[in-house]
Formats: sequence, C-alpha cells, structure tokens
Amino acid sequence: MGGVGEPGGGPGPREGPAPLGAPLPIFRWEQIRQHDLPGDKWLVIERRVYDISRWAQRHPGGSRLIGHHGAEDATDAFHAFHQDLHFVRKFLKPLLIGELAPEEPSQDGAQNAQLIEDFRALRQAAEDMKLFEADTTFFALLLGHILAMELLAWLIIYLLGPGWVSSILAALILAISQGFSAHWWNFRHFQHHAKPNIFHKDPDVTVAPVFLLGESSVEYGKKKRRYLPYNHQHLYFFLIGPPLLTLVNFEVENLAYMLVCMQWTDLLWAASFYSRFFLSYSPFYGATGTLLLFVAVRVLESHWFVWITQMNHIPKEIGHEKHRDWASSQLAATCNVEPSLFIDWFSGHLNFQIEHHLFPTMPRHNYRRVAPLVKAFCAKHGLHYEVKPFLTALVDIIGSLKKSGDIWLDAYLHQ
Repeated sequence: MGGVGEPGGGPGPREGPAPLGAPLPIFRWEQIRQHDLPGDKWLVIERRVYDISRWAQRHPGGSRLIGHHGAEDATDAFHAFHQDLHFVRKFLKPLLIGELAPEEPSQDGAQNAQLIEDFRALRQAAEDMKLFEADTTFFALLLGHILAMELLAWLIIYLLGPGWVSSILAALILAISQGFSAHWWNFRHFQHHAKPNIFHKDPDVTVAPVFLLGESSVEYGKKKRRYLPYNHQHLYFFLIGPPLLTLVNFEVENLAYMLVCMQWTDLLWAASFYSRFFLSYSPFYGATGTLLLFVAVRVLESHWFVWITQMNHIPKEIGHEKHRDWASSQLAATCNVEPSLFIDWFSGHLNFQIEHHLFPTMPRHNYRRVAPLVKAFCAKHGLHYEVKPFLTALVDIIGSLKKSGDIWLDAYLHQ
C-alpha cells in the first residue's frame, strides 16, 4: 500500500487520509509513478492524488477499469464515465491523500496542455447544449422497434409456416432486434473505452493467440510463436470470428455476469426474452427446433455485431500503452463510417465511433449534433478525424488482418 510522501522525497510510511482541515501533502509525478502495482494504485483527478489500492476492488465499474489509470491523470476518464459527479466525489473523499505540487504539470509526460484544455471546453459546450440528456421518445421508439421486429418475425412463421425460407427470414429479422445486459455491456465495454486498442487493457484487442493484431504480430514472429497459421488469419476470421463471438463468448459471459452480480433488472429482461422466444416458436418447431432457431439467430446477430464494431477499430493503431491524453488516445484507436438513416439506426449509431468514444455516456441520438464540434476540435489540433464509406470500412477489417499476418510471417522467417 502506498503511503504519503514529502515534497521532493520518496514514498513515506503508510498513512491514511490527511486529518480534516490539515494541509494536504504535496506529491510530484516521480513519486506517483511508483504506485502502479497490483494492490498499490494511486491516480490523479483534477490535480488531487487518490490512493485507490483498496477501493479498486469495490469500484462499481470493476477494478480493471479504474486500475488501468494507475499513476496517471484520470481527470478526463473520470468525467467520461460518471454522469453524477457530485455523487461520485463522495466516494473519493476518503481516498484523498494529497495533491500535485504547484510547479508540477497536471499530466505526466509530454502531453499537449492546450489540447487537453480545449477538449474539456468541448465537453463543457456539449453539456451546455444538453447533449448528455436522453430523449425518452427516442428510446421508446427503440423499444417499439425491437417489439415490432419480434412480432414481424412471428407473423412470418405464423402465416407462411416453418419452412426454410420463412425461418431464415425470421432469423434475420430477430438478429437485428436483440441485445445484451446493459450492466454487463457497460462493465465490459467501458474497459474498452478506457484504453482502446491497448493490449491487456482493452478486452476487444487482447485476442492473441487466436488473432494477431498490430504490435503483437512482430512480437509473436520474433519469438517464433506459431499456434495458428497467422498469415491466413484473414481467411479463418470468417470461420471463427463473426459466426461464433456472440453465441460462444458473449452469450455465456453475459448470462454469467447477470447471475454472479445479481443484476435483477437485466435478468428479468433476459428472462422475458427467452420466455417470449420459446413460447412463441415451440408450437411451430418443438423444443429442439426452437433451440436451433435461437442458435441461428445468435449466429446471424454475431455476424452483424462483429462487423459493425470491428470496422472502427481493427484497422487502427493497436499496441501497448502510450500514455496519451484522453482525446488523442480515443482518436488514434477509432474512425467513423459515413452516416445514413439505415446505418445510423441499425448500427446503434456506432458509425459515430469517434463521438461514442470521446463521450461514452452521451445518448447515441446526439452524436450527429456533437460531431461538428469534434471535427473543429480535431482540425485545430491536427488530429485525424477519419470517416470511411461503409463497405470500405468492412473490407479494411480483412485487409488489416492480412497485413498483420504478413508482418508476423516476415518476422517469423527473418528475425
């Protein structure tokens, strides 16, 4: 457990928070950097130093999410993930152990202070425009869409019978109307947002040894690791990537999370879906046929989900921790896809991936409105605001996998 240090010195003996009303101890970054170990985590928020070593295990978002920012300035991440800051600050008070020395910069390392200041002004402008407030009408329409799609799929089977054509059509309709536990999704996806495309911190890109992405290609090649023919990973991606991710991984992980964490609201929603599904289709298919239909729906849903989510990330920079500021790290790992009414709605507005990453708690219907502000911010600071056509983005997934596989093969053979 890290203790309080004196100005200019190393860590001192283990102590608790400073007594009420006493001056706060002063720390420098060289001291803070020492506290990024399992069981010994400090972080900085708004120039104040917090010891989260014990609290991390009780953090509602999970210990990994908060631990990823150990020994860093986590101010922008703190604002990005918490909507009620006044409430959350109550939990921070007992963890406060000091503050940055006045001569110390707010961020450790060579970061652009003006860029960070301008991004915070951008976020404040979005708050002033009330872009973090959800439109209940929009989400009522979304719920209506899901129920309407379920009804349409059932009517197809009811009117046309359980033949191959009608069954495939119903499965396709159901595949674009389902979802996961909201709590589980936030638990997993916020880890991805915290450190996008960073190995061992972003679960979405820590996929070796099945697939090699970015910097892992050279590492595996140099170490002569060949668990799979990685120079052909762009081909076997079609066999084990899109078809199986949702069915094999997310379905099990989703249910396990709801049961272990006792997320009763999500469990009730899930139970209502499974009940509706089996009650609706067992009269047509029987128990075994209904189970096969469910598997078909999840496989089709997995295809859509994988292509939609990975087109924004796999073609981008993937590697080890770079300790960038919040805005720069998100823009280095994401790109947008050209908007359209169809893509916006059926991708869950994830084609606005840049806005989604910069502001993960912003309701998705406001991404279009904040996008011009983000573009202006990027233009001012020379950050690449990348927008691709939809089909180009899909093809780039395969191209990126092939490129990484070729890099692995070259390193494997020649280094």
